[in-house]
Amino acid sequence: MKIIKDMSGASIKRSVDSGTENQRRAVQGIIASVQENGDRAVREYTEKFDGVQLENYRVSQSEIEEAFTTLDPEMISIIEEAADNIRDFHSKQKRPSWFTTKEDGTMLGQKLTPLDSVGVYVPGGTAAYPSSVLMNVLPAKVAGVKRITMVSPPGKDGKLSPGVLVAAKIAGVENIFKVGGAQAVAALAYGTESITPVDKITGPGNIYVALAKREVFGDVDIDMIAGPSEIVILADEHQRADEIAADLLSQAEHDVFASAVLVTNSSTLAESVSSQVERQLSSLPREDIARQSINDFGAIYVTRDIEEGINVVNQLAAEHLEILTEKPFETMAKIRHAGAIFLGRYSSEPVGDYFAGPNHVLPTNGTARFSSPLNVDEFMKKTSVISYSETALQQNYQKIAKLARLEGLEAHARAVEIRFDKKRNREEGRASQRSAPPKRRTSW
Repeated sequence: MKIIKDMSGASIKRSVDSGTENQRRAVQGIIASVQENGDRAVREYTEKFDGVQLENYRVSQSEIEEAFTTLDPEMISIIEEAADNIRDFHSKQKRPSWFTTKEDGTMLGQKLTPLDSVGVYVPGGTAAYPSSVLMNVLPAKVAGVKRITMVSPPGKDGKLSPGVLVAAKIAGVENIFKVGGAQAVAALAYGTESITPVDKITGPGNIYVALAKREVFGDVDIDMIAGPSEIVILADEHQRADEIAADLLSQAEHDVFASAVLVTNSSTLAESVSSQVERQLSSLPREDIARQSINDFGAIYVTRDIEEGINVVNQLAAEHLEILTEKPFETMAKIRHAGAIFLGRYSSEPVGDYFAGPNHVLPTNGTARFSSPLNVDEFMKKTSVISYSETALQQNYQKIAKLARLEGLEAHARAVEIRFDKKRNREEGRASQRSAPPKRRTSW
């Protein structure tokens, strides 16, 4: 790994999710076709891109039952336990509506309402991501979303992986479709004969999924445009090089664009970690991917001390941050920007990816400066509630009118003034009487 002592250019930003002009045009064409042709377009694109002919791409109950008989019972139990942990963590995020009153009779508040429907995209094909199912579905369930639709590209056998189906059933998904890519995003956003449109789409995918989510944003909400994974480890001289190398490679194996970075105050540790990474790479099944990631986006920054390291970490604003220092909780207090923080040698990053409970859908590419992990609030709407009393408006209407006129909005000013302008009310009342037709006497 590259060992760097100049901190001025420290960055993990990668321009990998904007797509080419041809890719954007292709995605726009797919979306337009699904809008116009519905299920027929979805089936055609599934055959074209996934090599599978599916007349009915909705997952049947028999397929779900088959998944439970196929998957090892111990694995089913592990998925259930992970789901319990994730559900429990997110249940603590849920907030109630609130209202407050003042002495003048004003009542203000915020009404929280779950979204009606959510679509969850789960990567598929040659890979299977049960954890992605749990992390996207369970916060929505905790929020109270009534209708959740899951889409995932089928394998060559026309099926979804047993692990994904088992996770979906455990999480409580009832609508599951074997469709992926931009066509799946379009179907979720605009609907087809088989898929009812949703209000929000979450979940990661390839460049075509990311571009499709960008295209439909505004017609529906989306969670984020997820970039390649990244890890930053802040470590002092007392840490183990082999464990740090293993944690760096846990992210490098994701993607050739993944970023794995060590920030340390120890040149000795830096050299040891670099050697360990090389040694461990040779035995990885995904060596080619991890090696390219390390070569292109891996780095070891050697700082003067841990304080400078903290500054570098805040500059990087990583998706995953491991803190391996003598007093990790004290160090954490100085961290401002990170998607998820892992404290101590027993909090290896995969603990959060799969099992601990916090969400693994995290801001990437430096966006942890202003973004948060996927959470229950993402599936809730907040509606402001305003109830002004006559007394409150009497006290404030002139101020409101002046502010309205400052912005050149006369009708706004008159809307509050009309309730208290007695002279205008009387004049309008007399005018109304003069213009009213004479009463006609009715005989019985």
